[in-house]
Amino acid sequence: MDESTTAPRRGPHDWLVDACLFLVAVLSGLILAGLRLDTSPRPPKWLFDLDQVTAVVGCAALWLRRGRPTELAVVLIVLSTFSELITGAVLIALFTVAVHRPPRTTMIVSVAGLVAGVVYVLLRPEPDMPRLALWVMGGAIQGAVVGWGLYVHHRRKLAAAMRERAARMETEARLRAEQAGQEARTAIAREIHDVLGHRLSLLSVHAGALEYHPDAPSEEIAHAARVIRQSAHQALQDLREVIGVLRAPVGELPQPTYADLRQLVAESDRAGMRVTMVEEHTGTVPDRLGRTTYRIVQEALTNVRRHARGAPVRVSIAGAPGAELVVEIVNDAGPAGAAGFSGARPGRGLIGLAERVALVEGRLEYGPTTSGGWRLGARLPWPE
Repeated sequence: MDESTTAPRRGPHDWLVDACLFLVAVLSGLILAGLRLDTSPRPPKWLFDLDQVTAVVGCAALWLRRGRPTELAVVLIVLSTFSELITGAVLIALFTVAVHRPPRTTMIVSVAGLVAGVVYVLLRPEPDMPRLALWVMGGAIQGAVVGWGLYVHHRRKLAAAMRERAARMETEARLRAEQAGQEARTAIAREIHDVLGHRLSLLSVHAGALEYHPDAPSEEIAHAARVIRQSAHQALQDLREVIGVLRAPVGELPQPTYADLRQLVAESDRAGMRVTMVEEHTGTVPDRLGRTTYRIVQEALTNVRRHARGAPVRVSIAGAPGAELVVEIVNDAGPAGAAGFSGARPGRGLIGLAERVALVEGRLEYGPTTSGGWRLGARLPWPE
């Protein structure tokens, strides 16, 4: 709760509540004054007049209860040691403290009210009621009012905690949505890189052949043009598929399987690469494992076309269920001695590939070979 001593700005509802409480305190004083006039013996006139003045001041002071509830309650409690007509104002002040201040402060002020009650019954005893009974009755009324105020206090704290929790959950949900969106964008970018990188590298190979061998036989030129046209058409098709699912969940992106691996190798062969594929595994490769294997081989062949054009490539896949699937792609040095990569730092393709392998709890390895070529391998857990 707010511990400040500055009164908050009152709204229409606050003015209505304060006016009602003020009228309750005034009505309480008037009723007690009327009862006192009807009883005998009456208190001395000077005491009754002082009691009325004190009650008027106490009721008027209730308009300050929102700014300084604790100080107001203490002052009214002190006045209640001799004033009877101020009782209503004291109870309202105690209720305000219980609602707006910590329970520890409320307990201290309540004890002070009980002590003031002892002083009152000693100074102004009732002729037809024992002092202890009078004090117990006053203490019970005070306890009921303070208990009600503490109930309101804890209800407000609970409501504030629930609002804070709701706001925090909303923030967390927004952050999770942003994170999910970022992961989806990363997955889509990775798919576009893998799909288009392979196709465009084929285009680059055959376009380069046409550029550097303009005097090639017409059959070779026609073959190269046909491969360029087919690769461009397929690249557009792949791009349409990826773009078509931009709003779909990541799991619905177009994904290859292990069965598509032979077609990938055949395309590379038709593009002029020398690719040898050896399969020494047993059992059917699961879809998730097959997709990862496909992307590993696709990235490796794409990098060979970029950095070691003309180099022979060996693709070997071995393993068994319950152990692991070992994928290895090795290329010899290209005609100009290129090993498959232009530098030691991995590019975006290898970084994305490492992320894919990590998703299946595998391990990616790559580096130059002793013969001047390049090796890319992965060990992927193969569940039974």
